[in-house]
Amino acid sequence: MKTSFFIATLLICCLNSCKNSIQQPQPNFIIIYADDLGYGDVSSYEMGKLQTPNIDKIANNGSRFTNGYSSSATCSPSRYALLTGTYPWRNKRAKILTGANLIIDPLEMTLPKMFKGEGYKTGVVGKWHLGLGDSPIDYNQKISPGPYEVGFDYSFIIPDTQDRVPTVYIENGNVLNLNPMDPIQVSFEKNFEAQPSGKNNPELISMKWHHGHNGSIVNGIPRIGFMKGGEKAKWIDIDMADEFLNQAKNYIDSVKEKPFFLFYTLQQPHVPRTPHPRFEGLSGMGPRGDAIIEADWCIGELYSHLEKNDLLKNTVIIISSDNGPVLNDGYYDDAVEKLGDHTPAGNLRGGKYSLFDAGTRVPLITFWKGKIKAQVSDELVSQIDFLNSIASLIGSKVRSKDGEDLSNVFFNNSGSGRNDLVLEAMTRTAFRSQNWALIPPYSGPYRYPNTDIESGIAEEPQLYNLDDDSSQQNNLALSNPKKLNELILRYNHIVKLK
Repeated sequence: MKTSFFIATLLICCLNSCKNSIQQPQPNFIIIYADDLGYGDVSSYEMGKLQTPNIDKIANNGSRFTNGYSSSATCSPSRYALLTGTYPWRNKRAKILTGANLIIDPLEMTLPKMFKGEGYKTGVVGKWHLGLGDSPIDYNQKISPGPYEVGFDYSFIIPDTQDRVPTVYIENGNVLNLNPMDPIQVSFEKNFEAQPSGKNNPELISMKWHHGHNGSIVNGIPRIGFMKGGEKAKWIDIDMADEFLNQAKNYIDSVKEKPFFLFYTLQQPHVPRTPHPRFEGLSGMGPRGDAIIEADWCIGELYSHLEKNDLLKNTVIIISSDNGPVLNDGYYDDAVEKLGDHTPAGNLRGGKYSLFDAGTRVPLITFWKGKIKAQVSDELVSQIDFLNSIASLIGSKVRSKDGEDLSNVFFNNSGSGRNDLVLEAMTRTAFRSQNWALIPPYSGPYRYPNTDIESGIAEEPQLYNLDDDSSQQNNLALSNPKKLNELILRYNHIVKLK
């Protein structure tokens, strides 16, 4: 009798264990990565005037980080760091890319490779800007290496960014809708014969260029670089957000029966800012504000799609940006003139390209319905930590050298963030240690060329106590030499580690 009772009890325990196992599959992960979205551009941060209700809905029901950082003040290095968990300044090729080859070594461990090792499907939709292929890149055949070689099963991308040629979508290594009888040619040195350009044919452009963007004209917009051919493959700028959203939804539909990772990389609000006409004028701040409202709508639509497919309860959503904000970044588009009282960087100093905090302190939000409690966290965290933290959460033993395991901070409303973080802007580095910021001395321009953004460059060292001076106005390097020397030693130790 006792034996029968024991066996029955054991069977019940086993059944409950199996039931719990079935009810608790590995969570899906979606990283939504905006492009040049500032600390003050998301209304839940209560810094600016723009309204982003869909992002707010996620932020106000998850963890909103006030000390969340990208690795860099520019796009390609930040994307490299997010996917590899490695400081980009350790890789000399991790700079702003234009028509470059893949900067991630195919042998290098990456976030999507880690996911694949745990049985996940992996996809990337949107801006890529991590380089493609071998030199020279041939866009008329399957392009490799690329997203697949770094761990993505599926990819629907633009090769660099919206302001550069070639202006085509690439799906799984192949240019979409390419006519073999009209091959693509690309050059970043000189134009092709008889091809119009923004510099020589201003009568053909609908968006006036300010600096740098005076090459081939596509959809009335002059770009960086020159392109010939591929007419049927060229994208339509105002449809790009819808295209990426639809591809993201389709990808989710195709893999939703298994755990999946989606890297959804928005092009907004990077230049050229081309919101669909249904969003024009909604912000009152010109195309930049309208593009952010469009991006917020896209995020809301993706959220709704997850909800309709009963995927929301087991999907971790992370929202962030590759770097801080910039207004005039190559085109005259009223971003400056129509800004009004809005503060894209919030109360932070600097912006994109800058060593000051606004270059790298960005919106960073984690959401997991029913698992992450609503909170505002002041813990110091970085996108470099995504790989180690997610690996820890799903049981992978993969770890990067520079990342930290902040899984409790990101996903469990507990634990402590980083103590130290090295930040990068235009190949120069700065240092964040707890609530102190150190910018070593550098030579260079006070403002980043062709913008009104303070570069953070100075001949003397800069030391700021962010508890008392979040806007980095009061340099304490001379008045607090003890703290300065302490941070210099810690910074040098990290930078010199191989």
